[in-house]
Amino acid sequence: MKTIPIGATGTFTLLVRPSDLANQFKDSMLPPVFATPMMVTAMENAALNAVRDYLEPGESAVGTMVNVKHLAATPSGQNVVAEAVVTKVDGRRIFYDVTARDEREEIGKGTHERMVVDLARIAQKLDAKRKR
Repeated sequence: MKTIPIGATGTFTLLVRPSDLANQFKDSMLPPVFATPMMVTAMENAALNAVRDYLEPGESAVGTMVNVKHLAATPSGQNVVAEAVVTKVDGRRIFYDVTARDEREEIGKGTHERMVVDLARIAQKLDAKRKR
């Protein structure tokens, strides 16, 4: 892993589709608004994009903590832009402030943590679990 600078920023944009709405993604009794898990996915993708250029071949950064508030409803057809800013790096642990906006307003904010991992080591652990 290369040195990850504080302030490194990543973004991720998605167009909200009907399949991203709470009443489709989770339960039909929910309103037709952008589902919270989809907002979290966008934030996590932004966080990965913030550090992608600092990872060595064979490394990745997996999510280990998410603490966000979903502040406003977003209908299908709007673009959502998530942004993640690195606030702290502690060894392999990376901490972020994350936000998401639709075309009108901020819809979510919070904090996120990721851990840099060795993909070959993860694959070995998964193989061992499959063999049990």
